[in-house]
Amino acid sequence: MQQVSFHQKRGKGRPEVLAERIYQTIKNDIFDFRLMPGDRFSESELAQRMGVSRTPVRQALFWLEREGYVEVWFRSGWQVRPFDFEYFEELYDLRIVLEREAVRRLCGMPPGRSAERLAELKTFWIDQPRLEEGKTVSPHDEGFHMTLVSAAGNSEMARIHADLTEKIRIIRRLDFTREDRVDATYREHAAILLAVLTQQTEEAQRILTAHISVSKAEVRQITLHMLQQARRQTASSE
Repeated sequence: MQQVSFHQKRGKGRPEVLAERIYQTIKNDIFDFRLMPGDRFSESELAQRMGVSRTPVRQALFWLEREGYVEVWFRSGWQVRPFDFEYFEELYDLRIVLEREAVRRLCGMPPGRSAERLAELKTFWIDQPRLEEGKTVSPHDEGFHMTLVSAAGNSEMARIHADLTEKIRIIRRLDFTREDRVDATYREHAAILLAVLTQQTEEAQRILTAHISVSKAEVRQITLHMLQQARRQTASSE
């Protein structure tokens, strides 16, 4: 399932093509720790580095601010939002609540209906050959969890879950930098699907809760390690 960010909801054919490119560049810099949590910068610095005017840079930064990646410091420019692990863990806890409820609803549906709604997930996670590259698997992992919630049939619950997914993406993607985590994701997704399709509510919720909880712990550990590496690289280049 393709993710749709805040600014993409504004519609196609918009004139902000340059701002879109700048937005993606800055976001990639944040995701890859070229811009570190807590780093401060000005619109003028970014505009000069990218060879553009400040107007599209400012527009891109406001999109990123809306999504929670940067924050404005009036009179002193912008800052990459520092990591608040307590905040991210609260979001993960909310994920568990929403997805457990989605699983409960799916297990309560007639088997034919839930099988139809989850057919694409079963094909990808159980029937087809596995993908090996973590960066390729990561968006499919998001799609798995978002489809579980949307298939439950509550559009407002799905909207909240989609917003939550966007907020945790900056650290969640790091869960797929290790081969063992890719393998675990395939195994656990398959187990969740089979439990749902056989209407084993408690088992499906148990596996799902453990799956998200382990991911939360792994992501925190990996994020801290990646931050330490990025800081060492920055210090050695100065």
